[in-house]
Amino acid sequence: MTQYTSDVEAADALQAKYKELKKEIGKVIIGQEQVVQDVLTCIFSHGHALLIGVPGLAKTLLVKTISQALDLSFNRIQFTPDLMPSDITGSEILDENRQFKFIKGPLFANIVLADEINRTPPKTQAALLEAMQEKNVSVGGHQHLLQEPFFVLATQNPIEQEGTYPLPEAQLDRFMFNILLDYPSFEDELQVVRSTTSGITTNASKVISAVEIMQFQQVVRKLPIADNVLEYAVKLVSKTRPQTGYATEKVNQYISFGAGPRASQYLVVGAKCHALLNGKYSPDIEDVQAVVAPVLRHRLVKNYKAEAEGISMEHIIQSLL
Repeated sequence: MTQYTSDVEAADALQAKYKELKKEIGKVIIGQEQVVQDVLTCIFSHGHALLIGVPGLAKTLLVKTISQALDLSFNRIQFTPDLMPSDITGSEILDENRQFKFIKGPLFANIVLADEINRTPPKTQAALLEAMQEKNVSVGGHQHLLQEPFFVLATQNPIEQEGTYPLPEAQLDRFMFNILLDYPSFEDELQVVRSTTSGITTNASKVISAVEIMQFQQVVRKLPIADNVLEYAVKLVSKTRPQTGYATEKVNQYISFGAGPRASQYLVVGAKCHALLNGKYSPDIEDVQAVVAPVLRHRLVKNYKAEAEGISMEHIIQSLL
């Protein structure tokens, strides 16, 4: 367990640890470098991530491997239509002394994988809202603090929509990043099949402790940012709001609702983390642009015209840049 004496020392250590983390995760997860970078950016920015991809792209394995390399406790919750809020948060029971005793649910871990989050009703989805925002849960009139660092990584299947409940905008807004997983390249898939059918298992070694992660999260927030970069980030988000002074022609044409102030906050924090991970001590406009897509793609609501004309969210976001 390392305690860094200065922010500069911690910033340099973060860059070194990040390279080491990628190397360890790469032993188990083949390819998907951008996805790994986005998830780690979320963790060091103290945010949560929503992973969207078809089944079989190793989303669960990715989260498990990251939790191993980060030396964090990990719990997986399989979201189903009959899942109740108490199945996530925990519940109070009467013990042998007729006293109420709180039994912790799977939410009490450093990294929580909410698998197929859109398969459970809004009532259960809402149980995550307080935990994600306030870092505690309320059961039986008592608040129970979650252990830090706390990170929710939810997965969603984009093709199977039967028996699913769309995530409310308030819930979506709690996620810092919306990360899209694509099919692996031919070479990567060849390597995946070769390694997974050989009978040899590989595990990631522990690279970083919970205390270090919390220190790195503080360093990311403290990183200085130039006024012009800050203004650029806020202006980008302002452009997404239709029928306002900053809105672009495409936004007015294809967007019903734009992003709120939380998008501006996450753009700036994400840019700071992206800069640090890439060896810079202050973010520039390129760092803001690097995190625009994952920050905005779940915060903009397309209208019927966009759906009818087949205009993708990625196309609209690229037009903002």
